[in-house]
Amino acid sequence: MFKKSLFLVFAACAVTLALSACDKKEEAAAPTEQAVETVALPAPTAAPAEWKKYLAAVVMQNMQGVKSNRPYMYFVPGGDDGKAVIDRSNQLDNVSLAVSRGVLPGNMLAFGGPDSAITADLIIDSFKDAGAGTFKDVTVLFVGAQADSDRVKEALTSSGATYRFAEMK
Repeated sequence: MFKKSLFLVFAACAVTLALSACDKKEEAAAPTEQAVETVALPAPTAAPAEWKKYLAAVVMQNMQGVKSNRPYMYFVPGGDDGKAVIDRSNQLDNVSLAVSRGVLPGNMLAFGGPDSAITADLIIDSFKDAGAGTFKDVTVLFVGAQADSDRVKEALTSSGATYRFAEMK
């Protein structure tokens, strides 16, 4: 009788543990909705940190269909002073190198900065030597002005990238 009772206690514990593990798996499998922070558009002369925070928020709002959870974000500084010109030149070198090496499908490259035309020019210059179809299933997000969107889209067409535009507002 004792053996039978002990067996029933162990069986009940095993069933309880198994069922509680199933509940945990279902909880883990359920998608969690994360509230995406809304950040106001900074002034054109705002500090780069403010712009980067804004761009990060816009990127998070445009991650649909992107498999990687770490997009490549490129802040393109505006202005004509020497530091901004040097920073843009370095950024162009970095992006051009990434484009020449290629980006794995499922990733996102996101570009933005206080001057939409300058950002668009950097994207266009970076992708001028991209091979046909080399960016298939890669999303390129341009955060800028509607007036620059078409020329960026056209520059990306042959690369096969999925073009996404977010208007600065």
